[in-house]
Amino acid sequence: MREPPVLAAHGLSKSFGAVRALRDVSLELHAGEAHALAGENGAGKSTLIKTLAGVHRPDTGSLSLDGEPVVFQGPAAARDAGVAVIYQEPTLFPDLSVAENIFMGRRPRRSLGRVDHKAVHAAARSLFARLAVDLDPEQPARGLSIADQQIVEIAKALSFDARVLIMDEPTAALTGSEVARLFGVVRTLREQGAAVLFISHRLEEIFALCQRVTTLRDGALIASEPLDGLTEDDLVRRMVGRDLDELYPKQDTQAGDVALSVRRLTREGVFTDVSFDVRRGEIVGLAGLVGAGRSEVARTVFGVDRWDAGTVEVQGRALTNGAPSAAMAAGLALVPEDRRAQGLVMDMSIERNIGLTGLRTTVRAGLMDRGAERSRALDWALRLQVKYARIADAVGTLSGGNQQKVVLAKWLATGPRVLIVDEPTRGIDVGTKAEVHRLLSELAADGVAVLMISSDLPEILGMADRVLVMHEGRLTAEIPRATATEESVMAAATGRPE
Repeated sequence: MREPPVLAAHGLSKSFGAVRALRDVSLELHAGEAHALAGENGAGKSTLIKTLAGVHRPDTGSLSLDGEPVVFQGPAAARDAGVAVIYQEPTLFPDLSVAENIFMGRRPRRSLGRVDHKAVHAAARSLFARLAVDLDPEQPARGLSIADQQIVEIAKALSFDARVLIMDEPTAALTGSEVARLFGVVRTLREQGAAVLFISHRLEEIFALCQRVTTLRDGALIASEPLDGLTEDDLVRRMVGRDLDELYPKQDTQAGDVALSVRRLTREGVFTDVSFDVRRGEIVGLAGLVGAGRSEVARTVFGVDRWDAGTVEVQGRALTNGAPSAAMAAGLALVPEDRRAQGLVMDMSIERNIGLTGLRTTVRAGLMDRGAERSRALDWALRLQVKYARIADAVGTLSGGNQQKVVLAKWLATGPRVLIVDEPTRGIDVGTKAEVHRLLSELAADGVAVLMISSDLPEILGMADRVLVMHEGRLTAEIPRATATEESVMAAATGRPE
């Protein structure tokens, strides 16, 4: 007979005003098992996580720990009971050491009350040894990569004797080697008897790491089942409620005149001698490993950063170095990689965010025409099928996929000739990915030149008419759609083109 679950949810329901975020959801997490939580943005995953972690109290339903009923009065109570959450973006104190972050507020002390630094460092080393990772407990947190910061957060959770580890999109900002190390840590935790709840939009990661999966849709439980015997298509069907026939609905288009011309663009120490064209009606993919310089090229082309040498032209018109306003006036738009920090003002309303790029057209005699701003925002929110309660709500209340649609709406409202999109589908669910891909394909069919930067190779291969590949700040290959493969792109991305 199977042991009772370490943590279980029974018939949880939770509403926020008129929005029913969870509807009669049950879940069991067992020791030594990695359990995936799947669902589109807005399916209720975040609400369920926060309920398990004591952030929210359910309206109905209950939790049990080791088979006994439990009520968490807050996150501290859940943590003390052995339930820890590792979020996508760790929150460490940058000026404190790794060990001090792990034992913040409870560092061992000597007889006279002074902190026992030797004991703190020894305890941290013991935790890292348990995780089979090599980190220096004495180094400051400020210099750590996102991957190392997550390891520190996991060590902190273990220092509280955590038996349930909830990992919310932990791999979104990691490289392939960092993901492999994180998976090794998770497997080590499983072998030591921890129960792991793993949330990811990357289906291949779910199948590689987990033994069971619970799928939510519109706040309701669709299935909780073993992964053995399931396919990615089966899981997608449960998540979106339909077959996802075309994740990459690329339309065949005829490339027109050159819309964006970049010649010998150089930013010292970042990238060197980058030249390429993007024509009207085509989608050009820009691929490469993290750190290759792709996002930096996009920022420089748009004028966020200054270049040291080279030229950028839009429709034959030379752009001013380091002038985003000039780039916008010429018809260039940039959807940045980090939508929260660079693409949106999270406390502002949805309508105001969409309207930020069109202030000149909605200002009359120095005053904002709120009616024009709202009309413009409603039009684009409808076109992109943004899901929201009120257009006046803060954009931070939206799911990640809908936030991405608002960023796209903001820039598409300018009527761009050239659209640069950096990681357009990072952190969004498969259903929304298909919608974004369809939108990019339709824009290209309408004559917009699209430069798409992505770390998702299937996305690059599925959507691009041509693939440009960067390695260590240089363009190493240009591969036509007909001959582009994962092998050829990765060969160029690692500096060994075929």
